[in-house]
Amino acid sequence: MTNLSVLYDAPGPRAKVRNAFLAVLFIAVLALVAWVTIDALNDKNQLDAEKWDPFVSDSRVWSTYLWPGLQETLKAAFLSLLIALPLGAILGIGRLSDHWWVRRPCDVIVEFFRALPVLLLMLFANEAYFQWSNVERDDRALYAVVTALVLYNASVLAEIVRAGVKTLPSGQHDAARAIGMRKGQTMTIVLLPQAVTAMLPAIVSQLVVIVKDTTLGGVMLGFPELLSNSRLVSTNYSNTIAAYTVGAVIFIVLNFLLTFFASWLEKKIRRGKRGTGATVTVAPGGGLAPSAPSQLTATVAGGSAR
Repeated sequence: MTNLSVLYDAPGPRAKVRNAFLAVLFIAVLALVAWVTIDALNDKNQLDAEKWDPFVSDSRVWSTYLWPGLQETLKAAFLSLLIALPLGAILGIGRLSDHWWVRRPCDVIVEFFRALPVLLLMLFANEAYFQWSNVERDDRALYAVVTALVLYNASVLAEIVRAGVKTLPSGQHDAARAIGMRKGQTMTIVLLPQAVTAMLPAIVSQLVVIVKDTTLGGVMLGFPELLSNSRLVSTNYSNTIAAYTVGAVIFIVLNFLLTFFASWLEKKIRRGKRGTGATVTVAPGGGLAPSAPSQLTATVAGGSAR
């Protein structure tokens, strides 16, 4: 019985026939839905060549609408991540603090902004900038979108940081304390560098969420991001399906590139950590000091501490 799985028993003859029938049925239903959809679009003349021709023959579609919209999307996403990442790290570390007067405010901030919808945060931020700031009207939508994305995603990233540090073995912290490192040194020198690799996929997933959430600003605040500019293309060229399809493809390619870069970076970090370590030297008095032959040397390599 070498075909048995650790999760479930290997299917028997009847189960194999049933699974094959269900697979064929699913493919048939999917093909039927696709055919009905394509036929309906064709009846509405949405698949005609002239609907797609502006993306090839008219450069204004790209120079006036799609490229500026992509630039605004990337700008908002980059600024949001640039601010949210360190803020989330600070909040996440704060939630791990031994001092209640640090831990409790961080808990409240994270739980409060994580519970609010991003769209509601954008509306509140836009109104706040209108009432209590001198931000120009043309820039107000960008400020509101970035502010809302920072507040929400910093709260989510704080949980990612906290969970990443918590996944490390308790021996890491104990080994750092045994060689005289303070809590702040333990966090920055030992725990966070090791947790980065574990946190990286979740951080990139959140970056993909940030890119997609910029579209909320276009819907409610008139922020000229990629989706809202695709809507302008469909309005001016009467090619709704074509415009939104091209916009969707751009989003898919952009998020795929982000995920590919994250996978490459994670592998590079793992290879860099393999066989290397950070040497921490402890002076006889218990403090950290430069390396010397007469002093105790502790090496933290990869996921182990000695």
